[in-house]
Amino acid sequence: MSFSTHILNAATGRPAAGVPVRLERDGEVVAEGRTDDDGRIKGWNPGRGVHRVVFDTGALTSFYPEVVITFAVDDPDQHYHVPLLLSPFAYSTYRGS
Repeated sequence: MSFSTHILNAATGRPAAGVPVRLERDGEVVAEGRTDDDGRIKGWNPGRGVHRVVFDTGALTSFYPEVVITFAVDDPDQHYHVPLLLSPFAYSTYRGS
């Protein structure tokens, strides 16, 4: 199983580089890092279960200082891509490829 994410700053239309991100399972941090210049993190292998990806978005928008997306890994043989599209007063996500 592999996990990746990216952050698109919808206000600027550009990737959000240098954003701290952590991945949690069962209340424990299983991976953490910062988005690269393309706003991406890839190559994390957290395993089966319910996970929370936590984005520290305070430098991008004061209204959402943190965004948390909870998702379930049912098939550890698949790739899970969970992106964040962020604007000053809204955000969205989806299951990517």
